[in-house]
Amino acid sequence: MSIEYQLEPELSATEFISILQRSTLAARRPVDHIDRIASMLRHADVIVTARSEDRLIGVSRAITDFSFCTFLSDIAVDVEFQKLGIGRELISRTHAAAGLATRLVLLAAPKARTYYPRIGMLPHDSCWMLEPLE
Repeated sequence: MSIEYQLEPELSATEFISILQRSTLAARRPVDHIDRIASMLRHADVIVTARSEDRLIGVSRAITDFSFCTFLSDIAVDVEFQKLGIGRELISRTHAAAGLATRLVLLAAPKARTYYPRIGMLPHDSCWMLEPLE
């Protein structure tokens, strides 16, 4: 199987929603609000995709200042293609595109909490959030 990775800043909201659904990440994203999804894509700084035979099988979406910090807000791999190293490669390419001098930060989906230490990421015990008000 051949997998092509690329920066894809013009990824469509429809394709993004599809991969979110096929990865199970849709349960924690506003996939019923295409305008909000489109805004999420439009305001991202780095979008990296993984495709097999033109089919979108993985995506990462990050917000960064390209100097100090990169927030990896979405990492989604189609469940049919998980455990093949695609997520690791998406993370690596996202970090490279944002700048390896940046600290890469993410909030793990509940089912993925054990994945990130296996690829060398370190846990942090003081993350604080405000939940959306709408």
